[in-house]
Amino acid sequence: MRIIDAHTHIFPTKIATKASESIGNFYGIPMHSDASPESLIRLEEELGSERCLVCSSALSPAQVESINNFIAGECEKHPLFLGLAAMHKDYENFEAELDRALSLGLRGVKFHHDMQGFAIDDPKCLPIYEAMEKRGMILLLHMGDARYEFTSPYKLCDVARMFPKLTIIGAHFGGYSEWDAAYRMPRLENVYYDTSSSLFMIDAPTATRFIDHFGADRYFFGSDFPMWNPKQELERFLKLGLDDETNQAILYDNFARVFGLDES
Repeated sequence: MRIIDAHTHIFPTKIATKASESIGNFYGIPMHSDASPESLIRLEEELGSERCLVCSSALSPAQVESINNFIAGECEKHPLFLGLAAMHKDYENFEAELDRALSLGLRGVKFHHDMQGFAIDDPKCLPIYEAMEKRGMILLLHMGDARYEFTSPYKLCDVARMFPKLTIIGAHFGGYSEWDAAYRMPRLENVYYDTSSSLFMIDAPTATRFIDHFGADRYFFGSDFPMWNPKQELERFLKLGLDDETNQAILYDNFARVFGLDES
């Protein structure tokens, strides 16, 4: 099977252990690894992944440019990596930075609104989404932590309807601990989902119910490194018992189609 890991995080090696510990403290979950590019490459090679989507979130406007420089630099050094930019609602020159991100080869933007402390539908985010939509950029959203209102599934639905030409990926089956609300969302043509940080919480019948409900063509496989070992996440995914065609669609084909990786 061909494999793409559609959800990973990396940080500069000198802060990779501290960054991983901070993520673990936020969720109350022990991390599998530090968050260095070198650790991710080693684990993705064990997985047999052809590409992995790498990102990091800006917790302040001052971090935006340095994160984007780091992600772009790692993507240039390592063909395995495909990068997303960081952005913050209070970053003033967001249109210029989106243009710069595209020029650096970054394909979209990752927001982690819970860690960033503002909502998916915050009024300051909407002009950023509009600018992304105009540029054909992809939006990856952390979704659905029941401890907060920032990433409730209905907010994703509202934003997707406001910007119907903006391709949105709702991480964690679109729900991370808000499973009922995520399942009640309508199928929207511009919304996709990934499997990251979900299969440790939900059983196979629940996962396959989601996939059947929204369509297997809407899902990407993701490990959420450094939270989890990519190879172990693949094992969890394969235990869902999906047929080979569906497995291949979620593990590779859907992502490659949306990101245009196999276009000649």
